Amino acid sequence: MNWNTQSNQPNSPEWPRGLAIIIFTISIALLAWPFIRDWSRHWDAQPRPVTARGNLAADEQTTIEIFKRTSPSVVYITTISRYINPWTRNIRELAKGTGSGFVWDEHGNIVTNWHVLRGSSSAKIRLNDDRVYRAVLVGASPAHDLAVLRINVPFNAPQPVPIGTSADLQVGQKVLAIGNPFGLDYTLTTGVISALKRTISTTNKTIDNLIQTDAAINPGNSGGPLIDSAGRLIGINTAIYSPSGAYAGIGFAVPVDTVNRVVPTLIAQGHYVRPTLGIQTDDAISRLLTRGIGVTGILVLRVTPGSAAARAGIRPTKITKSDDIILGDIILAINKRKVQKVQELLDVLESHKIGDTVKLTVYRKTGIVTLDVSLKAPSNNVKQ
Repeated sequence: MNWNTQSNQPNSPEWPRGLAIIIFTISIALLAWPFIRDWSRHWDAQPRPVTARGNLAADEQTTIEIFKRTSPSVVYITTISRYINPWTRNIRELAKGTGSGFVWDEHGNIVTNWHVLRGSSSAKIRLNDDRVYRAVLVGASPAHDLAVLRINVPFNAPQPVPIGTSADLQVGQKVLAIGNPFGLDYTLTTGVISALKRTISTTNKTIDNLIQTDAAINPGNSGGPLIDSAGRLIGINTAIYSPSGAYAGIGFAVPVDTVNRVVPTLIAQGHYVRPTLGIQTDDAISRLLTRGIGVTGILVLRVTPGSAAARAGIRPTKITKSDDIILGDIILAINKRKVQKVQELLDVLESHKIGDTVKLTVYRKTGIVTLDVSLKAPSNNVKQ
């Protein structure tokens, strides 16, 4: 007896061929669906419609306008040092550093920081339109960290930056800084005035009466202008406080009132001489000797012969043969501004020029008197 094992095997299910094809097709479709979906998305991808911007905010329009108006007056400074090959004696010029500056007047004078130029043999200045000129040093005041360069621009000279004032600045005012940080051309940063009358100490000097700002100032910004919301110069970016050497939210600028007093003298004379009274004094000695008389001020210890103080009749402190101390004049105020420390006295004198007359309020044993003093240059004519 022959048995057909395919058709006659007991309990063997028989699957329709069409059902198997359907199941296979669905499986393939499910596996392929993510790829088909992504492919269809790419096939149908189109740029999205642009949403209308509307008008810029008023402060944005002001900032843009100030930058457009001021940036052509900002310059890029490259300092150069000369090196002599010891073997060939050939002289090579190599770039030493970079900084910023700005056009001061129509005569080609450029103002920047002194520390930008310190240690270099020459400098080149690149204008906003990429023209490059070799500059000459007109004058410098390291005590104020200010310097003036001059270039000869035969045509299309950039316009000077409008000058403002720093006497009425207030903490919280908006400021803009323009410069070339890290060699990046004409960068704009914004911020506010964080503090006023700051003092910072560098390796070899102390700079007083600075503006503190949180506008980003980085290496290369030095010498660039600090601008107020009216587009006027109110300071020159000079330093940052940063343990790492990069921007940390604290920058400093020389106030424009100082710049506007020092720069004309640098242009005219090449150096700046601080006006002096011609006295010698000391805070600690003043406090010690005036402790018992109930007067707080600056005790005059010595008066330089021929000085402004000597001509005005200011009296110095004297020691008798029996070692008794006869107190000299105690300066209480200058032009009605109280002074109790030497630094306060220097700050007031710093705001004046040689030849200015100031009124000193002084305490003497006989009472309080007022003296007119015509400020003079230091007797040794020290250049500062």
